[in-house]
Amino acid sequence: MTDTYIESQTFGELDPSLASEGVIYRENGKVVDIKKGLLSRSLKVDFSHTIIDQTECASFTKLVVADAKNPYVIGTQIFYNDTVDGLLTTDVVDVIVTTTDNSQFDAAQALGHVEAEDWSSLGRDNQDNRQVLKAVADGYLDLWSDSSKISAVPFARGCSRLEGSRLIADSCTAGLALPEPGTSRPNTNRRYVIDESVGGVGVFSDFGSLENAPASHEFRIVGGKLYYVHQIVAAKS
Repeated sequence: MTDTYIESQTFGELDPSLASEGVIYRENGKVVDIKKGLLSRSLKVDFSHTIIDQTECASFTKLVVADAKNPYVIGTQIFYNDTVDGLLTTDVVDVIVTTTDNSQFDAAQALGHVEAEDWSSLGRDNQDNRQVLKAVADGYLDLWSDSSKISAVPFARGCSRLEGSRLIADSCTAGLALPEPGTSRPNTNRRYVIDESVGGVGVFSDFGSLENAPASHEFRIVGGKLYYVHQIVAAKS
């Protein structure tokens, strides 16, 4: 089904499987007609990366479109329903879209960073369970409402943070602009896609400290340690 989504976005032709009866389609937090949204536009996808949540029957896909005339960085969560005959129908398609009018946006620069990363599968003995993965992701997101908890986040040595297209290499805390404790609102309305096989967690939320801007955070966690943070926020520059 994720291949179907990527193909639909590439050709600008909505596959019927994505438009199941009653499907909820959101773009940057607003419910819109899926037939009139971004999926109706053909985009030259230069990079795609997907994690799969087998437990919740969901996926998260990151797309980078580095076309100089029509650039995008997109995060998409899709939640599915099982039918009685074993087929999948689409329940929710949730898209966070950034382009040239968004803060820290440079699709070509972002493409170079994500292509260099390692998202290879982990052996079963090296996989963290869902509770650990979710706890690490929540620990990071909670920093914007209580920065005093930063020592509790298990950052790996060499952890890298990608904010839009700005890479902070080898340190996920360097330059991290956190508010003073108690001076900001929490990141709320969190929706999770968790893939134990790669240590991946994709979280959509309302970014409280940025006026509840729709936000996507993706994390790579291995051995209980946080190695990658990807942030996409639909906040205007």
